[in-house]
Amino acid sequence: MEFQDVVRKRKMVRSFEDRPIPRDIVDRLLANAQRAPSAGFSQGWAFLALEGPEQTARYWDALWPPERRARFGWDDMFKAPLLVVCLSNKSQYVARYAEPDKNWTDRDEKRWPVPYWDIDTGMAALLVLLTAVDAGLGAVFFGVPDQAKFRATFGVPDELTAIGTIAIGYAKPHDRPSPSLKRGHRPAEQVIHKGNW
Repeated sequence: MEFQDVVRKRKMVRSFEDRPIPRDIVDRLLANAQRAPSAGFSQGWAFLALEGPEQTARYWDALWPPERRARFGWDDMFKAPLLVVCLSNKSQYVARYAEPDKNWTDRDEKRWPVPYWDIDTGMAALLVLLTAVDAGLGAVFFGVPDQAKFRATFGVPDELTAIGTIAIGYAKPHDRPSPSLKRGHRPAEQVIHKGNW
């Protein structure tokens, strides 16, 4: 698929068919996540891949109890055969920038005007979303409501923060659009400023 088609077709899909994703596509999704840019090539990200109903059920049961699922309104989201949890690691960035070529030996977090560990992990998540489109799949990115419960359920170390989860699978043909899409895209003149604000 041409790159512009991938970008144009990217949308959040919340309804999935109950069929597995071929191994080579899963591998490509995860490999492409690792191609995201990162400050100082710190690569302070990690990905927890949950495949198949047994592994994904652990996630849904821990973080989306039945009453929350019932209120959600997209029952077929929970059929996604693959979940990829995207995690950031601030300590890896702080340690990387204390190395001789960066020389921030004081490890002062004030040196970071924004949390690049989360930004870079978000870029990795976008590469997963775009790879899903290129592979003919649907995907949706959403937040992790309870970090402590997530860590406890999957044995994730405390220094990692789950910035979000991507549910991936074959989109159901009649996934209804999100009410948010009725807003449409903001006009370019409201978001793009050339040379000056």
